[in-house]
Amino acid sequence: MKKILLVEDDTRVCSFINKGLTENGFEVTVAMDGAMGLQLALKSQFDLIILDIMLPNINGLEVCRKIRQENTEVPILFLSAMGSTENVVIGLDSGADDYLVKPFKFIELQARIKTLLRRGGKTGEPEQENEVFKFADLVLDNTEKTVFRNGNELSLTSTEFRLLLMFMKNPRKVLSRVDMLHEVWGVNFDMGTNVVDVYVNYLRKKLDKYGSQKLIQTVIGMGYVLKEYQ
Repeated sequence: MKKILLVEDDTRVCSFINKGLTENGFEVTVAMDGAMGLQLALKSQFDLIILDIMLPNINGLEVCRKIRQENTEVPILFLSAMGSTENVVIGLDSGADDYLVKPFKFIELQARIKTLLRRGGKTGEPEQENEVFKFADLVLDNTEKTVFRNGNELSLTSTEFRLLLMFMKNPRKVLSRVDMLHEVWGVNFDMGTNVVDVYVNYLRKKLDKYGSQKLIQTVIGMGYVLKEYQ
């Protein structure tokens, strides 16, 4: 049974999530404030942590940063009513693997959890093959889980890494948002959110930091493509 830590101070949201996850076979531990959530996260082992951002005592961003100082492996999913691109970027930059905006459908939360657990090797899937992908001045090692551009190592979240891996496996091919939702998030339908655009834009910023050429380009009305700028 997978163990999930839920750090959420809204009793209604907490009850809704706790009930749904328990009914789906998860063991859920609940913390109603940031200090308790951090204490539990550091002293116990969990397969996944769900964090609100606006929490009493210690906010979720600080909780996430402190967890990452001690544990870089456990998947962390932010739940927040703050849904602007800037808020999402700040959340991801604090060390989270994914960000889900309130209000949300439980089926979407389920899909995000399933994908995060699968990424963390929790489902018994075989290890990735030893693969190194190169495109222009970009090098991605799928075994070491590293990315370099112009010799500079990029710090990517697991979601960003999987997104870039998809691009690297399909250079110069236009990828639709639905394609990316399926491959990266494990969702087989359009969730009606801009999560793909948010992650692509954030990945672009990290890639552009060490290179003058923009490699991920928008194809209006179709999606995105990894190719050299012409």
